[in-house]
Amino acid sequence: MQAMNTEEIILVNEQDEPVGTMEKMEVHRKGVLHRAFSVFVFNSKGELLLQQRALNKYHSGGLWTNTCCSHPRPEEATIDAANRRLQEEMGFTTSLTKVFDFTYKKEFDNGLTEFEFDHVFTGIYENTIVSNTDEVHDYCYKSMQDIKESLASHPSKYTAWFHIAFPLIEKWWQENMINEIA
Repeated sequence: MQAMNTEEIILVNEQDEPVGTMEKMEVHRKGVLHRAFSVFVFNSKGELLLQQRALNKYHSGGLWTNTCCSHPRPEEATIDAANRRLQEEMGFTTSLTKVFDFTYKKEFDNGLTEFEFDHVFTGIYENTIVSNTDEVHDYCYKSMQDIKESLASHPSKYTAWFHIAFPLIEKWWQENMINEIA
């Protein structure tokens, strides 16, 4: 039985094949490759819903990032985890579609390391947002151009993975979303 406040996450190889599980904070202390996901939700104008991480997060607190991100639990499908965390963090669900994946590794000043095989999902949502203040400090929709300019002019306001994921999602958006909002 797991102790309170511990969460097991899925360790993977470079092909995203599961190779075991480990407690989440231990994974981040050791910098072990693990499965993760990032959700990017747009509105009908093509604006991206950003969240500012809660100030007390174990890393990157107060930084702006994509709509939602986390880790699937052992035996949980990644799409199910993405839907679960979107509801838990932002207070809504919407139809999500996997659009690509990428791997990144980033060491943080507090000794933790993110080394993730990240599955990227997109969706569209226009209705009420009731964010969880334990997870989210603030949120807003921004145009892709405004985000691109802000990343360049104020890079320290954004999470490390958002800097990596944004050019990838921007390319996807230009090839897919731009036609839907025209």
